[in-house]
Parts: sequence; structure tokens; C-alpha cells
Amino acid sequence: MSGPVRLVLVDDHEMVIEGLKAMLTAFGERVEVVGQAVGADRAMGVVADLDPDIVLCDVRMQGSSGLDLCAALRHRDPARKVVMLSVYDDEQYLFQALRVGAAGYLLKSIGSDELVRQLEFAHAGKTAIDPVMAARAVDTAARLQRDEFWPGARQGLTQRESEILSYVVDGLSNRGIATKLVIGDETVKTHLRAIYRKLGVTDRTGAVATALREGIYR
Repeated sequence: MSGPVRLVLVDDHEMVIEGLKAMLTAFGERVEVVGQAVGADRAMGVVADLDPDIVLCDVRMQGSSGLDLCAALRHRDPARKVVMLSVYDDEQYLFQALRVGAAGYLLKSIGSDELVRQLEFAHAGKTAIDPVMAARAVDTAARLQRDEFWPGARQGLTQRESEILSYVVDGLSNRGIATKLVIGDETVKTHLRAIYRKLGVTDRTGAVATALREGIYR
């Protein structure tokens, strides 16, 4: 490489962007933050104006998701490199990111040295995957190949999401599910939102209908 990797940072929280900039300051010879955008809506224009080597983007943002942004950026420029950054260590997010053409998927818990190293991998044309996620993805692929999985795995549901969906099919309320699993109501709601997204529905009725239609539960 000639010169540092030029980055545009995209997140819906300015504090996160400033934290990333501070983290990368010590690596100025290897990476350079040339721009930033708070929210996916602003990112398209910023990326078009600055033409960075890599767009480092949060997976989930208010309004348009990072996955949608990645697909849009690559539709405009198929060579555009987008690396997803997330707090979610669910390998299904990794698979979705790769399906929309992301050049990598990293966790926000990553150390600064490893972050820079992975960005350099992506810039060199390799796929940058958080080491923890890479190991989990290999295990998931192997288990899918052996058909050793829980109901809903082929629709992208995690084991906990599959368990929650089974209770939804049984007619339990959010509070009932939370009590059954000894988790908070908000945690149940978060899992339900993920279930709806993965099944392509918007509510409990749609989730139950899809689960029965697809034979996830009978």
C-alpha cells in the first residue's frame, strides 16, 4: 500500500465515531479518517465526495440499516469496500453482511491493533472477519452441513430466537416468555425484532404463520 488506508466512519451516534477516531489516532501512518457521517442517509453523499478506501459502518442504525447502506454503496460502485462494525456477535449478521457484499465484519469490542490489521486486510482485497466470529461461522457452517441444528436455523434464527419463537407459537405473551426464560421484557422484545426481520414479517401473527408454513414448528 502507498500511504495509509483512507476511512469514512458511519454510525448513528457521534460519540461512537469520535471514539473510533481517538482509537485510530495512534495509527496515523497506517489509517487515516478522512470523513464521517452520522446516519446512513448522510453517508452516501460523504462517500461519493471523499471516495475512501474503506467505509467502516455500524450494522444497525436508525432508519436505514448498515446492511442496506452497504448494498446501496456497492450498487453505485461495485468495487466499494464496506466493513461492518457491530456489537452483535450473532453469526447470522456476518452471513447477511457477506451476502450484501461487505468486505468484512468486525465487533466493536475489537482492540485497536487488531482493528487496524483487519482494515489493512480488507484494503488488500481480503475478507476482514473478527477472529471470534470467524471461528463461530466455521462451526455454524459445519453443523448446517451435518444438519445438526435447531428449528429455524436455516431461516437464520439463533438458538435463543428459536426458543422464543416456539413460545410465541404456543401463545405466550412477552411477559410470559420473559418469566419462562428468566430474562427482561426488553430482551424479549429485542429478540422478537430480530425474529421478525429474519422471517420477513412485522408482527407476532406473521411470525407464527411463517413458522407453521415453513414447518419450523407444527
